[in-house]
Amino acid sequence: MTNARSERAVSRRTIMKVGIVGLGNVGTATAMAIAMRSRVRELILVNRHRARAKGVATDIRYGLALANGMSVVDGDYADLEGASAVIVTAGINEKTGGATNRNDSSGRLRLLGPNVEVYREIVPRIVNAAPDAVLVIATDPPEPLAEATRRMAPESRVMSTGTYLDSLRFRVHIAERLAVSAPSVDAYVVGEHGTSSVFVWSSATVGGRRVAKIVAEDGVDFTELQHVVEQAVRDANISIIEGTGASQYGIGMVNARIADAIAGDERVVFPVGAYNAHYGTTLSLPAVIGRNGVGDIFMPDMSREESAALARSAGILADAVVKYVGA
Repeated sequence: MTNARSERAVSRRTIMKVGIVGLGNVGTATAMAIAMRSRVRELILVNRHRARAKGVATDIRYGLALANGMSVVDGDYADLEGASAVIVTAGINEKTGGATNRNDSSGRLRLLGPNVEVYREIVPRIVNAAPDAVLVIATDPPEPLAEATRRMAPESRVMSTGTYLDSLRFRVHIAERLAVSAPSVDAYVVGEHGTSSVFVWSSATVGGRRVAKIVAEDGVDFTELQHVVEQAVRDANISIIEGTGASQYGIGMVNARIADAIAGDERVVFPVGAYNAHYGTTLSLPAVIGRNGVGDIFMPDMSREESAALARSAGILADAVVKYVGA
């Protein structure tokens, strides 16, 4: 009996608990993706209108009869206590906020002002309930909102989903044109999850060989390939929104993968948003992700032009934060 009690105590201490704040399209897709992965053991859903969170939790819970005992419940902020990570998806989305114009250079940054106000209300409540949780910012625009959150809660560990989804889209489009599987491609988008994002072609590889070299050997116009791929990635969200009304499933899967990495202390490398002292603001670069959120940050091998573009992207992000949050 003593051993059984001890095992139960250890089990309680090692439960992987994650919270989601905001059960709109992205929050709901995130909850479903986490449930399908089944590595998190306890998922708390918090929404401004609790009936929405309860409905989502109930719907998913019936399907979990097919899974392995994961708990999904609606709750209030206080129920986030003990969470390893809290994923924040609350706020105005691109369609509602008018950020769906392909010719608008501000892109998702148009959403920063109103979403900073949303965060001023919810971030203190999250931190009060779960001071040790890693805060994962998935609301657009993620990098400047993560920077705003870092300033609102200076003792918290804050990161954003950043350019993780952009990088996946980048790999998918490269893979399609080279007729290989997307997981075989290693390529990053860095800087902003938005119009100033930087595609790091110089270090993009397949099977250890640079994409530029493979393309050249195939007789393909590399400049044309760059243009087509980058445009497809930049237009992806708007194209999805035009078809379905919201871009949600890809980012939901990304959120679930980040939650796993934190809860399982995986120390895996993803391109996410984190504060970077060199640039003086939060921007996206490959980083080690584990139980403490972001660890070491890596600078990919970049050309001079790509490095300059990253510096410009950082400046745009820093200026946006100054405009809506303050210096």
